[in-house]
Amino acid sequence: MKRLFYLTDTIDSTEGVSNDIHAAGIGDWNFHVLSRDEAGLYTHHVHSANWFQKYDLLRSGIRGGLIGVGIGILVVIIFQITGMLGFQLPLIGMLATILIFAMFSAWVGGLVGIQTENYKVARFHDALDQGKYLIMVDIDVGQEAKIKELMAQRHPEAKPVGTDTSLVNPFAKSTAISQ
Repeated sequence: MKRLFYLTDTIDSTEGVSNDIHAAGIGDWNFHVLSRDEAGLYTHHVHSANWFQKYDLLRSGIRGGLIGVGIGILVVIIFQITGMLGFQLPLIGMLATILIFAMFSAWVGGLVGIQTENYKVARFHDALDQGKYLIMVDIDVGQEAKIKELMAQRHPEAKPVGTDTSLVNPFAKSTAISQ
């Protein structure tokens, strides 16, 4: 899916965008607003961004898990080559060792990620601190022209600020593309 980013200045404008986007057939699963004013979003019944859109939990967890797999493989190789356990690990023992390292590292990565702003929205940090509202609309490629036209006609105050994918890339520093 493709993600469109828009910035608005007011909660009223954001609520209007929300109503029009929903009327165009985009559900809450594909529409999120990130703002420092969570209470305002709640009182205006605007669908707020979830933890995965606010924080880098998923990307950092995946990175941690991949690092853990690498460390687990290295540990298994060291155990097998050196024989420091006094016996050779069976296949299930090797897989369990790798899995334990992967799970622990994914957990640590998630803890790091929950303290970090999502890499896809980090570039909007200053705008959010200024009280703006970041609207994220996830669409199929065939819907792009329809949604962009709707936004241009009905909400010219909503500034288009980029496009991206809704998928998480654990290796990307930032993938948002400016318009």
